[in-house]
Amino acid sequence: TGEGEPGYEEDRVPRHALREEGGRLFVDPEPTTKRHKSPHPPHRLTLAGERGDGPPRVLGISTTAMTEGHPRYSTSTALLEVALARASEQHGAETRLLRLDALRFRECEGFYSKSARACTWPCSITQMDESDQLDVVYEALVHWADVYLIATPIRWGAASSLYFKMVERMNCIQNQETIAGRTLLRNKAAGFIITGGQDNVQGVAGQMLGFFAELGVQFPQFPYVAHSRGWTAEDMENNVKMVRDSEELREGARALVDRCVKMAELMVHGELPAHTHARGGRKAHRLKVVHRE
Repeated sequence: TGEGEPGYEEDRVPRHALREEGGRLFVDPEPTTKRHKSPHPPHRLTLAGERGDGPPRVLGISTTAMTEGHPRYSTSTALLEVALARASEQHGAETRLLRLDALRFRECEGFYSKSARACTWPCSITQMDESDQLDVVYEALVHWADVYLIATPIRWGAASSLYFKMVERMNCIQNQETIAGRTLLRNKAAGFIITGGQDNVQGVAGQMLGFFAELGVQFPQFPYVAHSRGWTAEDMENNVKMVRDSEELREGARALVDRCVKMAELMVHGELPAHTHARGGRKAHRLKVVHRE
């Protein structure tokens, strides 16, 4: 129809008449309707303020899924809580813990696959669906936090399904680089906590580092801590006991957040310059090739 989504029907893009003939589709170049966009108040997620002064802000995101009303011990979330406590006690940081399994949000629905500019900031789903709760994550990532600590179990050699559900919806953040030359995540540092009975720690870490690097996030030295008992260790009660009783892993989580906070402070209060937006070699940039004789 060319009309906008429910609630925005007055917004529309041009419609073109179509005709199929002999197995070929013909499109009339003259539109049958005109483009129209009504004025709308800006979404609150677009209203960015200045960082201002204040203590470091550390955001913890747990990507472990559990049965609602029947919690269990999560090794990755337990170490995340240790790290957040350290941030508060040692660095005077403000902290938030977001548990993705407590939020109700839709999967990415592939607006980018329709058109790069259909993937908007804020996310199209966030603007259309007031019940979608990923806005809490967007606000914390873009406008609040200096440090991200992302905790995930290992699921069949990969990060959790909730982690991927979140990061697929974060394509709208990266896509602002592609279509608008805007960097939404500035002066952010990230660290990762990866635990599980299965193996492939380095593969999980590689994906997480690669994704957040593409968003412009920085990392301290040694940006993740991890624990796995390997492919043959299916006795989960022993896996849980080992993490629960390990002071070394707790010290590792504390040291991780120490490094992340120091990296964030270098960027927020330090001398790191802003970078010009050079598109060569970046995602979705088509090179202009000059043939030399």
